[in-house]
Amino acid sequence: MQQDEFVKKLAEQGFETPVVVEREPNGRLDHHAHPFEAKALILAGEITILSQSGEKTWRVGEVFHLQRDEPHSEFFGPEGVRYLSGRKSARP
Repeated sequence: MQQDEFVKKLAEQGFETPVVVEREPNGRLDHHAHPFEAKALILAGEITILSQSGEKTWRVGEVFHLQRDEPHSEFFGPEGVRYLSGRKSARP
């Protein structure tokens, strides 16, 4: 997916303005959850996410989607990862 198309879809789906996130080579974030829904477009490198639904790796041009409070772990590839991430907070 192209970056312009991704940003447009995020806006249409009610996500906040996306931000670029960069993570170090061969890094990891152990088991955690976010208090928001997240969608991210991989711009460089790769990320592997382990959740209840299994383990999957995303690479450049692919989009991962995590639900609010979804427990998961993140593993960053040998080149690290850079992605464009949009968040959507829960509505009261």
